[in-house]
Amino acid sequence: MRATVVFFALLLFVSCKQVTKQVFKVKYTGALKDMMSGDISKTIDLDTLSKKEHLYALGAYENLKGEIQIFNGAAFNSRVKDSLIAIENNFTGSASLLVYTQVEEWVENYSFFFASKTDLERLLIDEAKRLGIDVSNPFPFIIEGTISELQWHVINWDANDTIHTHQKHQNSGINETLRNEEVVILGFYSTQHKAIFTHHSSNTHMHFRTKDQSLAGHVDALKINDSITLKLPKL
Repeated sequence: MRATVVFFALLLFVSCKQVTKQVFKVKYTGALKDMMSGDISKTIDLDTLSKKEHLYALGAYENLKGEIQIFNGAAFNSRVKDSLIAIENNFTGSASLLVYTQVEEWVENYSFFFASKTDLERLLIDEAKRLGIDVSNPFPFIIEGTISELQWHVINWDANDTIHTHQKHQNSGINETLRNEEVVILGFYSTQHKAIFTHHSSNTHMHFRTKDQSLAGHVDALKINDSITLKLPKL
């Protein structure tokens, strides 16, 4: 009898742990490999996600006419208009690529720094494992703090151009470098989605907004020499 009770107690414990780990799920529509093949049509209307609580999302507008960044349900989407960056705080329009999740609570870790995206990936793996996150599945992360250098772009694709490359995507709109600026970065890590929502040479896809909310876009390269805050989903 005692053995039976112990067995069901262990079974309940394992079941509870499994439920606990289902606090977030990364979803996506579209794929980078399709975009590189010339399919930049819409895969989702943004307003279908506008009612989701604690929504975090990044991606590219339909026809690659801008970048999408949504932080806890607040949109800071960016487009190129008259050779300037325009921030749109709404869910108007559609995306050709979108990665998104819902996270109610984050765990904050302080005093990290890294010199490259490769160093960042190592940091993400170490910290995610420490928190019990299954790193074989995609997971979101947030970086907050002052960056040393951040190379960024906001895409503005020429509809007449049918030949797509990563470099042309970066150069098609506006691309510049931020230095010593306080930012919030949303990213997704995955080893299983190269050419889907991460590029073939990377396990991360990141977008950013500045603290004053005047600028937002896609992160191409990142360097941090000072301490920053890293946030990962709380299980």
